[in-house]
Amino acid sequence: MKPKTLILRTAGTNCDGETAHAFELAGATVDVIHLNRILEQPTLLDGYQMLALAGGFSYGDDIAAGRILANQITQRLGDDVRRFIDAGKPVIGICNGFQVLVKTDLLPGKIGDAKAGQQSATLTHNDCGRFVCEWIRVKSVSKKCVWTADLGEIELPIAHGEGKFVTKSPAVLAALHENDQIALTYVGTNPNGSTDAIAGVCDESGLVLGLMPHPERHVRADQHPAWTSRAVLGEGQGLTIFRNAVRHVTSAVGSGV
Repeated sequence: MKPKTLILRTAGTNCDGETAHAFELAGATVDVIHLNRILEQPTLLDGYQMLALAGGFSYGDDIAAGRILANQITQRLGDDVRRFIDAGKPVIGICNGFQVLVKTDLLPGKIGDAKAGQQSATLTHNDCGRFVCEWIRVKSVSKKCVWTADLGEIELPIAHGEGKFVTKSPAVLAALHENDQIALTYVGTNPNGSTDAIAGVCDESGLVLGLMPHPERHVRADQHPAWTSRAVLGEGQGLTIFRNAVRHVTSAVGSGV
């Protein structure tokens, strides 16, 4: 039986189709469901083994990128999402989804000197002061993150205006390193000025990943702008991230498959 993925969408989400395609290529089945349906019936989460918050501009990024959706999840689905994770089920937030996860404090969690009710990190405006859309290189760092296992160094596109990852304090940053929660770092170019070139982080369990680059936009080799000169066809480098999660829930005890 193929594991089931729930992709949560709301007003302004615009990468749900590409994300669904990526999970399907990786061997999962996918349902894209509006947030309102989950708010009406939170137990719908129980029928899925993976949860994804796709990219886009949820609610127009009013107030701050991802803030409104984060508030809805925190206030009305917080306990349900945490039970989902406690059951061993992976969660991914891509770009705007990453912004949402840090504002719910599901990422990176209560670490360092962060206190209850406080965010321990955030994603803020790029140092360049503008929206950045380009291809970059990232490398996997964390050994615990189930999504980035054996990923190595890959190329992915980015498209964001608020992608600079910063921590609440040096203590939180130190804890991220100590706890092996830095999942991805930029290689060569740091496109937004993120602290320590951080491109993605995971929670303490390694099940929840947030990243600014878009792996769902590189699931076929011919999606890369240089594919013709490289004469490369087949899978794109981003597909490994989704395959890792599918493999995990297929084999892991307690994942609910």
